[in-house]
Amino acid sequence: MKQSVSSLECSLSYVPCFLLAIMYVSSLYIWRNKDPSNHPETIKRRFLSILGVTTISPFYVSYFIHQDLLTEHSLWKILGLRWEGLLPALVFPLILTAVLFLGPISMEGFSGLWRIYFEPRYWVSYMKEWIWIRNYVVAPITEEFTFRACMLSLIIHCTNPITAVLVCPVFFGAAHLHHMNEQIKLGVKWTIALATSCFQFTYTSIFGAYSAYLFLRTGHLIAPILVHAFCNHMGFPDFGALQMMQPLQRKVSMLCFALGLILWGLLLEPMTEPFIYKNDLPWSSDI
Repeated sequence: MKQSVSSLECSLSYVPCFLLAIMYVSSLYIWRNKDPSNHPETIKRRFLSILGVTTISPFYVSYFIHQDLLTEHSLWKILGLRWEGLLPALVFPLILTAVLFLGPISMEGFSGLWRIYFEPRYWVSYMKEWIWIRNYVVAPITEEFTFRACMLSLIIHCTNPITAVLVCPVFFGAAHLHHMNEQIKLGVKWTIALATSCFQFTYTSIFGAYSAYLFLRTGHLIAPILVHAFCNHMGFPDFGALQMMQPLQRKVSMLCFALGLILWGLLLEPMTEPFIYKNDLPWSSDI
């Protein structure tokens, strides 16, 4: 629901979002460290700096947010941190996203990869790895809090929710472009690094739009966090691997790809109805 504010104020509301994105990415490079990004020491140092940015973000938002919003709802509720409707927020968005990935999931089933997930040793060994902790815990939590909860809260007061869903992911996608510099330092040709970064910008922006939609519809931060971690695990679908499968398995997986996309489209709105999550924030009914 739009608040009555000037167009200039609406335009200026994007400035804090831009600055917050700069703060987040810049914090990764404050350390004088020549180790690559996947080195444990680099990861641990970056954890500290990202934790600092995440800690001050609520205070940052409370200063720049349109104050009329805080007269009706608490800051924590606007940021998606609340107890009401928590259980469905933990389950339904994740199921919905798994439906979208029905094709890749079927491929994992045919390859026998599923069996690994039922091995306790698999989880114990990976949970000790700093890269695993970064990709499936720290990154989903801090990125969703910064680029979804905080940024959407800063612009939602004066823009259409659909516009907010489409605009905020641009900051999220752009925040991943710094990987291009790291690839070049590792010896990757700049043309390949540029192409990779452009592709990454595209699919992270698309995911960001989906994540923002989930956040505004459910009113829960945990929903996009879990979906983010799941998507990090699944990665971009490996369509090339279909050619290496047995003919029958390939046909079944291709059918699952199509079926998953169709079912996801049909279930997207009913499975994210705000009333399921007891979401009474004003913009929940406008998206």
